[in-house]
Amino acid sequence: MPPNRRIRRSGHPAAAPAAGGAALPDVATAGPSDPPGGQLLPDTARLGEDGSLSVGGVELVSLAEEHGTPLFVYDEAHLRARCREALAAWGDGVAYATKAFLCLAMARLAHEEGMCLDVSTAGELHVALAAGVPGERLVLHGNNKSKDELRRGLEAGVGRIVVDSFDEVARLGAVTESLGPGRTFDRPKVLVRVTPGVEAHTHEFVRTGQEDTKFGFSVASGAAAQAVAALELMPGVELVGVHAHIGSQVFEASSFVQAAEVLGRFFAPLGLPELVVGGGLGVPYVNGESAPTMATWASSTLEAVRSAGVPDGTRVTAEPGRAVAAPAGMTLYRVGTVKALPGIRTYVAVDGGMSDNPRPVLYGSGYEAFLPRRTGAPRPLEVRVVGKHCESGDVLVARAHVPADLAVGDVLAVPVTGAYGYSMASNYNKVPRPAVVFVAEGRARVVVRRETLDDLLGLDR
Repeated sequence: MPPNRRIRRSGHPAAAPAAGGAALPDVATAGPSDPPGGQLLPDTARLGEDGSLSVGGVELVSLAEEHGTPLFVYDEAHLRARCREALAAWGDGVAYATKAFLCLAMARLAHEEGMCLDVSTAGELHVALAAGVPGERLVLHGNNKSKDELRRGLEAGVGRIVVDSFDEVARLGAVTESLGPGRTFDRPKVLVRVTPGVEAHTHEFVRTGQEDTKFGFSVASGAAAQAVAALELMPGVELVGVHAHIGSQVFEASSFVQAAEVLGRFFAPLGLPELVVGGGLGVPYVNGESAPTMATWASSTLEAVRSAGVPDGTRVTAEPGRAVAAPAGMTLYRVGTVKALPGIRTYVAVDGGMSDNPRPVLYGSGYEAFLPRRTGAPRPLEVRVVGKHCESGDVLVARAHVPADLAVGDVLAVPVTGAYGYSMASNYNKVPRPAVVFVAEGRARVVVRRETLDDLLGLDR
């Protein structure tokens, strides 16, 4: 189908009730068997009179029929709204963390909405530049940037380079020196990444602010102060600030406040103009969860750094990724097998799995699952949603609650997959990666086409 073909517009208002007149519950108070909490769905999600769900004016079951499954579906209006929220909360310089979800369309969208983009590899840098994002609107991250990545960043004129180790200080010095006096770029602006010694309340694999971490320079050990001194003496760079990031999927605002207090005390005496507090704001994934808003995160953090002595004129900003992308996206699957094991459990196998969402395997992440044809229906049946890969651990939703009439052939939706789904997807078992579509105003456009079987042979020689 043409990428902008109009699919059935729902035409239902924002407050449209579910089938039977019951609105979707509040996620913070909803139980496991209730319909998915409304905050787990994208901003433009609407329920039809028959209980079917549309996003961006496009009915999801129709979308699955047109584009196949598995399918990543993003609400473009939701993405734009969260970018604007980030800009309003943090001001100019706030950067979208592209590791959460990146393609040409996403890079363009974030840039159009006024955000900078943070990139951590040559690949992410390449995509952002190919999307037309100016180099000065990019922040180059990474705990092990190679000479080639540093050189590419310098030649692209990236706005900031975040320095992560003493080895990298030496590499950066060597690269800037090797490019010589005839180079076409100004002295690069750099920030020192520091570890404030704060253990965020999140999974150990996504904590990054504690002392035992591969990231940055420790404040407590004195390494951060040494790094600042070394960079101040380097003639080829301009030290402009300090950066920190305490982890990902953080639900407690107190963790951000604690880190901000440590950062503020370290930063204030340096007399530098910029402080970046990183990202990590969590989002609800399942009924019963809640998280701070972007505005709450920003206001509490800014208050803490000011209280720690950071001057009012300092540019204090952040790098949200998950909070922008995760709730905007969902994945549609097709049910292929329903296998009831009496006295044990029921397995529901879909046509995707750990190749399009490895988070449950890596972190034990929880998700909801529902039938978009009956979104507001009760979900009394507990099942395990699994994929098609040759692993017993290929589990998408360990304890999913679904309507009792779920059957082979149904479209099954898993919400809040907009971050770290497509970006972490693989070709395990030689399964082609899904397509990605953006939906808005009754139209669906393919922004990443579905891989083909021939694509799997593209690198072979």
